[in-house]
Amino acid sequence: MSANVAEDRIWTVPNALSLARLLGVPVFLWLVLGPKADAWAIGLLALAGFSDWLDGKLARAWNQTSRLGRMLDPLADRLYILATLFGLAMREIIPWWLALGIPLRDLLLLAIVPPILRRLGYGPALPVHFLGKAATANLLYAFPLLFLASHTGWYAMPAGVLGWAFAIWGTGLYWWAGALYVVQVRQLVKGAKTAQKG
Repeated sequence: MSANVAEDRIWTVPNALSLARLLGVPVFLWLVLGPKADAWAIGLLALAGFSDWLDGKLARAWNQTSRLGRMLDPLADRLYILATLFGLAMREIIPWWLALGIPLRDLLLLAIVPPILRRLGYGPALPVHFLGKAATANLLYAFPLLFLASHTGWYAMPAGVLGWAFAIWGTGLYWWAGALYVVQVRQLVKGAKTAQKG
């Protein structure tokens, strides 16, 4: 199979896992805001986190990486983050400044990065780097813990401490990763200008 054909594949196991993760987002929101079934919501969030790890591992192990997969995977992560932030804020578990501060970074990047990349002839987005993955992982650890912290069991206090630690660290890393994306784009612009002069 040629590299181009492999990149254009749609029906792969990793893509199916990413799609299933996407379909879980509205179910998760309903569980959080409707019946407030936190145990099920946390279970679904944990399953989404596991499938996020698994689809990347399978894509590399089975040589099933694709353009669609590189789009679906971060999209599913961002939608889970947005859905969880919205649910936590609506339930008054986290303040609205935190719920809005994380998606604000994505909106700023969306306004700046894709137009410049298109002008330079690159794809719509840069590859996800380690710092961005670490930020997402921290946030996905934080959210179930913050849900647990809103309960009255013995686990609420330690879950709250750990949850807020992951949330603060994850938010900081998320913005830092955003700043690195901007630096990467500036380097690409600089390189393009140098190439035009040469």
